Amino acid sequence: MSFIQSEVDRLNFEKIVSNSKKFFLDEERWIEYGIVLLEVIFILFLAAIAVKVGKIVIRKVFQVRMKTPLQYSERRQNTLLKLLENVIAYVVYFAAILAVLSAFSINVAGLIAGAGVLGLAVGFGAQNLVRDVITGFFIIFEDQFSVGDYVQIGASQGTVQEIGLRTTKLHGMNGEIHIFPNGTIVEVINYSVNNSIAIVDVSMAYEADIPKAENLIREFLAGLPAKYEQLVKEPELLGVQNLAASEVVMRITAETKPMQHFAVSRIIRRDLKIFMDEHGIEIPYPKMVMYQKNAETVDSGIGSPVKNEDKGKI
Repeated sequence: MSFIQSEVDRLNFEKIVSNSKKFFLDEERWIEYGIVLLEVIFILFLAAIAVKVGKIVIRKVFQVRMKTPLQYSERRQNTLLKLLENVIAYVVYFAAILAVLSAFSINVAGLIAGAGVLGLAVGFGAQNLVRDVITGFFIIFEDQFSVGDYVQIGASQGTVQEIGLRTTKLHGMNGEIHIFPNGTIVEVINYSVNNSIAIVDVSMAYEADIPKAENLIREFLAGLPAKYEQLVKEPELLGVQNLAASEVVMRITAETKPMQHFAVSRIIRRDLKIFMDEHGIEIPYPKMVMYQKNAETVDSGIGSPVKNEDKGKI
């Protein structure tokens, strides 16, 4: 029995060796594999060139559009540019993958048909994902906001860092990143579309000469546009805004470039304080006045008269 078993093992080993020799020494097979490998490399090379050329063409087209007198929005152009570049990359590489599969003699038509059925099933099961994609498309198409805009979504504020077809990312003022599925974005406040308004309230003492102060402030405001490019036009003094308990409040408004009102407000307060000090306009500060009154002598009922002193303060 052992002799028969050893003979069978020997024959199996010789068969494996023979098959291995046929496989590794088959020139036609290796030539075929080499041709397929060259085809794959050529397909990937063409795909990379097509993506690069496509992106260059898109950038050139957008540069030409920006130079036309139609005044396209730069923020919208940047958003569409990134989106189209990504779309070209996805389409070209998807076509390259199909071509590679065809080079390996895989039935691409059947694969695409199966992927369509699978995609339909996934679409029914992932309605939130479909809603996010559709909403993201309309956000970009309607130019609701773009990359670089300062917006408020719900209770979160920040600069738009990225707009995808599924999610939107905001970069907060403290460095945090807010990520919103596009389908959950219901209400958006965009602060970067129109010019902003800086509102500055200036307090003055009741002893100050108000007409003189108004003339000096208007003179001060007239020179600001030449100093600060954030200002769109000369700031305006509206007049007395409020009569408080110990101060007169004057209000100033200034139209600025989008989202520059915070910086302009700080600049106006600083420069106006220096200007008012130079011209002797007093800034109100808390004061305390003490009054002392000597009352008449009163009889305490014990013996000697008592002198009572009342002190009051305002």
